[in-house]
Amino acid sequence: MKANRMEAFSDGVLAIIITIMVLEFKVPEGHDWHALIELGPKILSYIFSFIYVGIYWNNHHHLLHMIRTMNGRLMWLNLILLFWLSLIPFTTAWMGESHFAPTPMALYGIILLLAAISYRLLQIAIISQHSGDSAFVKTMGKDWKVKISPFLYLLAILTAYVGPWVSGFFYVLVAAIWVVPEKRIEHILRGQS
Repeated sequence: MKANRMEAFSDGVLAIIITIMVLEFKVPEGHDWHALIELGPKILSYIFSFIYVGIYWNNHHHLLHMIRTMNGRLMWLNLILLFWLSLIPFTTAWMGESHFAPTPMALYGIILLLAAISYRLLQIAIISQHSGDSAFVKTMGKDWKVKISPFLYLLAILTAYVGPWVSGFFYVLVAAIWVVPEKRIEHILRGQS
């Protein structure tokens, strides 16, 4: 069995996540720019989460192309990742409504941390299918992004109560690290074709 069905299902879930986030916007009661400016925190939290979901979609797409054979373990690990990502609309709305209060900021980080751990577990399961290819395992084992992201999320969670903008800095930093898709996977796939 190929990973196509799992990828299609994941794409659908991620599209629904983005749709739910945008449906959180209510039309402002006023009819001037000030009414729109009042939505600033909601718009900012939406943009932020849209970028995060886009990053996961892009890197998830690359990662699934490395699957040799589908199995139940991979499907469940993928579902766990999608579960954590499906909570992003809730935390996004709460951050925007609260104007980036500490607890919603911390919860946002907890959700992102659990999604990052789930992504790593899925990555490890896929890498284990390539155990006979030491060059592949060595190349994929050098994934510094996956290793540093949980640490930065922990810093973001802890600093949410120091200041939401400090916490936000760490979220932006992780997004900046991941915004460029994983080039190693592209190189491996080119070598296989």
